[in-house]
Amino acid sequence: MRQNRFLFQLGRFYLLMTLVFGGIVLFLGSMEQVGLPHSGLIYGFILFTIVLYAGIGLLSRTSDITAYYVANREVPAFFNGMATAADWMSAATFLGLAGTIYLSGFDGLAYIMGWTGGFVLVAVLVAPYLRRFGQFTVIEFVADRFGAGQSNWPRVIAVIATALCSFVYLVAQIYGVGLITSRFTGLDFGIGVFFGLAGILLCSFLGGMRAVTWTQVAQCIILLLTFLVPIVMLSVKLTGNPLHFVSYQQLLPGVTQMEDRIRNSTEERQVRQLHAERATELRDMISRLPASWSDGMEARTLALENARRTGAPFAEIKRVERKLREYPQNADAARLRWGAELERLTVRMHPSPSLSRPFEPTATQTSDVKRTNFLALMFSLMIGTAALPHLLTRFLTTTGVASARVSVVWALLLITIVYVSAPALATFVKYLILRDLVGVSFSQLPEWLETWRQLDSSLFELRDLNGDGRVQLAEMVIGPDVITLAAPEIAGLPYFVSGLVATGGLAAALSTADGLLLTVANSMSHDVYFRMLDPQATTQKRVTIAKIILFIIAMLAAWIASSRPGNILFLVGAAFSLAGSALFPVLVGGVFWKRANWQGAVAAMLAGMLVSVVYMLGCSSSFMLTFGLTPWRWFDIEPVSAAVFGVPAGALALVLVSLWFDRSGGADQAFVRRVRSPAQD
Repeated sequence: MRQNRFLFQLGRFYLLMTLVFGGIVLFLGSMEQVGLPHSGLIYGFILFTIVLYAGIGLLSRTSDITAYYVANREVPAFFNGMATAADWMSAATFLGLAGTIYLSGFDGLAYIMGWTGGFVLVAVLVAPYLRRFGQFTVIEFVADRFGAGQSNWPRVIAVIATALCSFVYLVAQIYGVGLITSRFTGLDFGIGVFFGLAGILLCSFLGGMRAVTWTQVAQCIILLLTFLVPIVMLSVKLTGNPLHFVSYQQLLPGVTQMEDRIRNSTEERQVRQLHAERATELRDMISRLPASWSDGMEARTLALENARRTGAPFAEIKRVERKLREYPQNADAARLRWGAELERLTVRMHPSPSLSRPFEPTATQTSDVKRTNFLALMFSLMIGTAALPHLLTRFLTTTGVASARVSVVWALLLITIVYVSAPALATFVKYLILRDLVGVSFSQLPEWLETWRQLDSSLFELRDLNGDGRVQLAEMVIGPDVITLAAPEIAGLPYFVSGLVATGGLAAALSTADGLLLTVANSMSHDVYFRMLDPQATTQKRVTIAKIILFIIAMLAAWIASSRPGNILFLVGAAFSLAGSALFPVLVGGVFWKRANWQGAVAAMLAGMLVSVVYMLGCSSSFMLTFGLTPWRWFDIEPVSAAVFGVPAGALALVLVSLWFDRSGGADQAFVRRVRSPAQD
């Protein structure tokens, strides 16, 4: 009876919130028609959502240890599914997924298939057993299964693995917050990052998992509405059909025809040839370092001296000064910059992948290599999904084991709604770009393009490389994180739709960032401070320590994100490979193999992490070139799929070392029997 009343109250609150949000959208849309400035629309959307999240955080504030760590274990299955979906649909999904499909074509579907497949592994292999275990953190499961009364090493290594993968993921979310706030509020990117950080801390700092859970339910509703409404409007505008997951297939043949016509045009081939020539020049410059850097520095210094001596116009002197100022300061910096540019040009010198043709071969990758990378990425994302600590922690908040399983199903259903919509959005945007932008005169560029070019050239760059005065597809550089945010402007939709998208992007980034922050802070405060340093600490002190650590981690992540470390989806992919490599063999082995012991667990986590990190660094041109080394790859596998090597390495280490130190006692066997026995829900 109490549970039914609780469900009714929750349903009533979130229904009211949805109606109020809908009213705000209609109000701001009507205000745009009477002349409300665009900035006013954006601030209206952001103010409403921040006030909503802060209000839920204040109402949910707590210092109770169980409420702070696991929301009192009272979250119903449906609402935990919503919170899990919001926690999952991060900035990578909301901002990066459609953009990746736009740029990678069919190959980008590996993200959708890998992530959805991963939830099946969560439901079958991990979530119910963690809930049956019934403690506060995933790390505690590892520590109690492998190290209880024997060694603290499993706990220590699990903390390091959790902090590493969660922190990389967190940086990506805060980067997404900075991207949205800087674009739509006019704030500097660095200031936007810290502005968004305030929204993150309002929830997680005050009420821990209880506040984050109920905020994530609200964020799930908002991000679903803000992702789907613009796509439906685009679908109606382009096809007259609101069912976007059907209508985009009507456009695909036309998109394919335009892709073929453009890639075979003389102008497009000319631009790609220019990219190839520049790539050849860069290879030569890199091979001749440091002499090539010295020659370039000397030439620019002489050019500046000549300009000043001959009394060149002021604008010309400034231009030469800028060229000298922007030139690498030493040979090592030149190696890094030229190597990164060469990597970008190697992609741009070939036609962009088609949306409808799978595994198209290029000059650098055969169809077999692309197919292998597709499968490798799917594997890495599936395994990583089943091992992400901040996701698995969500299933510790449910009312029981059965509720944990059901909440996975609800989460997967909600996530699938977004995932089947992302290819539609990518198709709509590509259709508009090919139809309305390619071939347009540079003197008639749309306003939205100029806005994005001024924000950050790495997000959107366009230069007339062949000098014909018209836009060619190969002259454009579009970051994957731009496509979703810019889609309403590209389509010419009312500006309040852009405000909707910004609101959804913030909801996606904030919801995941809250969960990640809590995961790292709680692992440090509970698994390190309380379990290892001060077992007598009071609950109030433990919560206080968690809040202090949470604040420090948040500030550090924001500082790193403000330096623009890379595109969101790549950072998230790296986090998945790290989590899967380090934790998946241990979590699954700890449940299903009684002979696994603490020595094997430590070896598995270290081996998985080491192989994954070494492979990602070894594939990185910027890292390897810093030390004068040549990047390398195994079987042409992309670095984002490092779990393909890390997971087998971890599993092999778990088996071999556990068998070598085979001393599995009654305590280990009893633990496994307990977590695998039917629960008393």
